[in-house]
Formats: sequence, structure tokens, C-alpha cells
Amino acid sequence: LGKCLVSPIVLAAYAYNRSLSELGPGGRAEGEPGILCQLFAFFMAFFGLAPTLLLLAMALECWLSLGHPYFYRRHFTRRLGATLGPAAAGLCALFCALPSLGFGEPMQYCPGTWCFIRMAGGGPRQLGFPVLYATLMGFLVLAIGACNVSSMRHLYGMARRQPPRGPPPAAAPRMEELDHLILLGLMTVLFTVCSLPLIIRAYLGAFAADFNEDADLSALRFLSVNSIVDPWVFIIFRTSVFRTSMRRLCRRLHSRKASLKGPGPGGDGQFGPSGW
Repeated sequence: LGKCLVSPIVLAAYAYNRSLSELGPGGRAEGEPGILCQLFAFFMAFFGLAPTLLLLAMALECWLSLGHPYFYRRHFTRRLGATLGPAAAGLCALFCALPSLGFGEPMQYCPGTWCFIRMAGGGPRQLGFPVLYATLMGFLVLAIGACNVSSMRHLYGMARRQPPRGPPPAAAPRMEELDHLILLGLMTVLFTVCSLPLIIRAYLGAFAADFNEDADLSALRFLSVNSIVDPWVFIIFRTSVFRTSMRRLCRRLHSRKASLKGPGPGGDGQFGPSGW
């Protein structure tokens, strides 16, 4: 939805060779970005924050369902899950509308096809919103990382507890859990790497007075890369060819590890785990 709403504005700016403020003028004061630029800044802030909040809800659900299944079964229902999406979107829309009320200031970035909240070169009233936005994003990133790491630990434990299938040299932990573990790890690393530059730039602009428009634009591009690459990571990983390759790699690593350990104290170790 964010790409469908934002991309036509950018394509129109390139097609007419005009900036967003020129395409949609009408700022309330002298030098204020136009209506189209303000709308673009709202979309960028909203679609950077709302999916992150939804990712936190998904990470919490994954962590609770794996680590606390009885609590999850007792307290989480389909109705609660259906209300989380609209509630998260409503809260993010109210929060991202604060610059329109004067708390924060939209800014057009070079080459005139990007608009976002001003992150440097303003007063406390202008820089208070980006600091609050970056703080909220940082909290969400930490919470999502903690939940996903805990979920990965539970998945790894589930895979380790599965009985081996086939002869011991070729036996490997159950691959279904490892598939989810690897995918969760890749998406967590990608999400963290793409979100941190914006958080760092907001703090540097507010507290170190580091006005660097190119660095701010690079941070915005990193934030956009996450929403572009993340679905492709999920799609490619879910293909049978990629999953088969990953499973073969895991089995080879497991068999090599087993061969390095050698036979157990009871002989060739083919009858069961040690101490059986």
C-alpha cells in the first residue's frame, strides 16, 4: 500500500521534471513545503512506523506461541488478532499527523522527489518530533530483535529435541524448525540494518547539529530498501530449490560434525543416544 501511494508521486515528479513542492504548491507560510510534499512526508513516516509496529505484534505472537503456549492459547484469540492491525494503523496515523499540527516540520530533500520530517537545522519544536520518532523506532527494533532471538532459541531447541531420522551419519535435526529459524534470522538482520541509519541520523541532527542532507537521504533510502527487499527474501526462501539447498548444507554440516566427533564409548553409537 505504501509503494502504491508513494511511487506515483515520485514518477510524476520525474515525468514533469519538477519538485514535489512545485507539483503541489500551497504551503501555509513562506518557504514551507507544498501540500504534496507534506503528504509524501506523512506517507513516509506512517509506512515506516506502522509496518514496524505490526512486525512487533507478529514477533510477540511468535515468541508467546513458542515459549508460552498455554498463556498464548488462553489469552490470544482471532478477534484480538483482527483488531491489532486497525488499532496499530490508527495510532501510527495520529502520531505521524503531529507535524501537520506544528510539532515537527516536513522538508523536501534533493533532488526534489523525496520529502520527510526535518531531522536537523531546526529549533526544539521542529526537532522534537524526529527524536521522538527515532526513539520509538529504536524501541521497536530492540523489542522485535529480542522477541525474534528468543523465538529462534526456542526453534533451535525444538529442532535439537527431535529424534534423528535415518542412519546416524546422515541424521540431522528436523528441518522444518531450522527453515523458520534461518528465515527469521535473515529478516531480523535485514530489518535492523535498514532501520538503524534513520535512528542514528535523527539523533545526530538533533543533538550534534549535524546537518547533512545527503546522509539523511541515504538513511531514508535504507528505510525504503527494507520494504522492497524483505518480501523478496521471504519469497526466494520459500521456494523449494532454495530450501532444498539449505537443507543439504545443514545436513552436510551435521554429518561433518558427527564424523569429527567419532564413535561413542559404546562402540559405533548406532543404537541410541549416550546413556540410553
